[in-house]
Amino acid sequence: MRSRRIQTLSIVPLLLLVVSIAVLVPREVHAQQVPAEPAFSIQFGGQDLLQGDEGISSAMKLVFLLSAISFVPGIILTMTSFTRIIVVLSMTRTALGTQQAPPNMVLTGLSLFLTVAIMNPILQKSYDAGIQPYMNGQMGGEEAWKKGSEPIKQFLVSHSREQDLALFLDITKSEFPEEAKDVPFHVAVPAFVLSELNTAFQIGFLIALPFLVLDMVVSSILTSMSMITLPPVVISLPLKLMLFVVVDGWHLIIGSLVQTYHVT
Repeated sequence: MRSRRIQTLSIVPLLLLVVSIAVLVPREVHAQQVPAEPAFSIQFGGQDLLQGDEGISSAMKLVFLLSAISFVPGIILTMTSFTRIIVVLSMTRTALGTQQAPPNMVLTGLSLFLTVAIMNPILQKSYDAGIQPYMNGQMGGEEAWKKGSEPIKQFLVSHSREQDLALFLDITKSEFPEEAKDVPFHVAVPAFVLSELNTAFQIGFLIALPFLVLDMVVSSILTSMSMITLPPVVISLPLKLMLFVVVDGWHLIIGSLVQTYHVT
């Protein structure tokens, strides 16, 4: 009985192989007779992104599109005002000493919306100069990239310090350009990020300074009253919150952050 079971089990894979061949062969023959059509399309600006260019298959275009989408978070962090805004808001929360209030999701969402508001004029210029003519077939890809990236590069260079630009020009062994528009992208982007971090920490220091003074005053008063066992944060936190609310701190910080960007 055991040998018969073993023989039966050994026949099962062979039967499955025969059935799969019988099912797949007609499909392959049918696929050779009927021309293949794209399973789906991606429309943008009235044009299919997976069709149109000769010499590039739809699969390769899809790979390029997905690869470009994967770089979107990095682009937001390094080529927009998001970094300065999120750093300043996080340092404000730390200076207040409120731990996780407001939570990270609120700060991130607020930073994203402020970034969209600040970057909207630049992105609109980039779309009008490069993307829209390319989608309408009025210019080639290289020319569209050059004209479309010009407003973004101008924004990056105009908000970068000269010493940061010089630093990355020296690191990359690039020639010093005569005009700002000639600065290469691989120099403008890191110089912009470094300048943003420097500016964000300067703003964060100015915000944290009055709260530091308040903490020191409260600590000195508690020490002079011999109330060493009482943590100073218990007294200083309500005072800092009251001061922040009285001066309308969030309104002042957000308004000042937006005004630091001179977008033309």
